[in-house]
Amino acid sequence: MATDTTTTTETPARSPKKVRWWRRPWIAPLAIITAIFLATALPHYVGLDPSQAQIPAGDISGRPPAYYPALVTHIFTGSVMLCAAVLQLWPWLRANHLRVHRWSGRVFVAAAIPTGLAALVTAQFPSEGPSQRIANSLLAVLLVVFTVLGYRAVRQRRFVDHRQWMLRSVALAFSIVANRFWGVLLVLTFVPSFDGDMASSPDAMSAAAASAWVSWVVNLLIAEWWIHKYPRPRDGAARTRKVRAATA
Repeated sequence: MATDTTTTTETPARSPKKVRWWRRPWIAPLAIITAIFLATALPHYVGLDPSQAQIPAGDISGRPPAYYPALVTHIFTGSVMLCAAVLQLWPWLRANHLRVHRWSGRVFVAAAIPTGLAALVTAQFPSEGPSQRIANSLLAVLLVVFTVLGYRAVRQRRFVDHRQWMLRSVALAFSIVANRFWGVLLVLTFVPSFDGDMASSPDAMSAAAASAWVSWVVNLLIAEWWIHKYPRPRDGAARTRKVRAATA
């Protein structure tokens, strides 16, 4: 009886290429900026004293009772959201500790939704007029919608769509940090003689309202540029599962 000596050879599966830290040089500065932002913003709300709230114009006592609880919720859950977002954007963590990446993603979703809903409440009582109200309301709605769509996509194992929606969500999440930069830049550009009293300077209030738009629109444009510049193949998730099954 003839013996079949034919052997089947398979190309060994390649392990995912690790992304070196120097190829993502922005992660450390982003973490530092986030830490500085939280260190300067949180102390005003930790004591739950409404008089310590950072309200650019007007008195918090002139706002409805729901305003301050919504503001505190927005600040605290937003802080958790930003910390989780930094972990989500860290390529090394995603490549080497997938479980931590997944849990930080769940934390991000759980924090982003109440952050957006609380922002939708506070946005109805703007300090810089209707333009700021519309900008912040739209930002809040998009943050919730993008986050929900990203979570829904990953539950359906549509990983490419998940990546795209969550990049958009994270871009909107960091608009509050970007707003500090744009607010100062726009005020100094259009009101060089600004004396620090926002209420007495209509031009400064207009510049601050403009920063409410620029901060999240620019972030979202950058996210869209990144998504299109570094697309992921649609069959990447399926290929990854096959590799894992073959090497199990």
